[in-house]
Amino acid sequence: MSHGKVAVLMGGRSAEREVSLMSGTGVLKALRAKAVDAYAFDPAERDLAELRREGFTRCFIALHGRGGEDGTVQGALEVMGIPYTGSGVLGSAIAIDKWRTKMIWLAGGLPTPRYRILGAHDDWDAVARDLGLPLIVKPANEGSTLGLTKVTAVSQLPAAYELAANKYRDTALAECFVDGPEYTAGILGDAVLPLIRIEAPQGNYDYQHKYFSDATQYLCPCGLPAQEEDKLKALSLDAFRLLGCTGWGRVDLMLDAAGKPWLLEVNTSPGMTGHSLVPIAARAVGMTYEDLCLKILEGAHVG
Repeated sequence: MSHGKVAVLMGGRSAEREVSLMSGTGVLKALRAKAVDAYAFDPAERDLAELRREGFTRCFIALHGRGGEDGTVQGALEVMGIPYTGSGVLGSAIAIDKWRTKMIWLAGGLPTPRYRILGAHDDWDAVARDLGLPLIVKPANEGSTLGLTKVTAVSQLPAAYELAANKYRDTALAECFVDGPEYTAGILGDAVLPLIRIEAPQGNYDYQHKYFSDATQYLCPCGLPAQEEDKLKALSLDAFRLLGCTGWGRVDLMLDAAGKPWLLEVNTSPGMTGHSLVPIAARAVGMTYEDLCLKILEGAHVG
């Protein structure tokens, strides 16, 4: 099957530019290994209109975070009529917004940790009483755990708010801390890949441990009984679809001490680096990185 001239969109202007370049470089190499006529394209350095002028017939979106994963690039490609990978405008825009994501999941009866939106003049003692300690503070629209703080004392709340709201120029969201193992479900078309259990040093799965550390362990098989894993896979697919997401992506969740699942977030353009989770899960079902990239590209669409 010929895919025509393919642009791998990478880099961009978000806080996740560095990781996006790593993802995009891997995807580009993989597609070329599969004889796809693929080229790197960085929207931070080139006008998107060049895609049409230069005859690109489809795009593999390897952009992460704002400007690439939030529906804006997707909308531009829709207008140009160029098929692209991953979720459409609506699913992308909702999934990057953790606040709206939570509202939709709660309206749909899906489990997600209790939360509140923070303001600069909040009563921090009241926030701690409401959600309990420890709690998590994070920006509502950044990915890759950027700006995330685990707060263990009320005195830490102002700095956590400052980091999320001001350094990342974002809405700050606080949520109950789930004390238990973290899992992720890679979604490819209508299939959910085997779950991965994430074990980071001291439970600290931050930006550094996510992309640059070899200390984090990714367990696949995840160690859960098959029936329990199947339930979590079904929940993940429901959570993905309820947001309007399609194509491929990743759903992150945790289990509490009682074994109850709690949905955290959806990534509509997950990492595709050497440390990334969807390629690890694909490998568990016998799919090479190159085959995974080709499968994602084959799902490219408009509208």
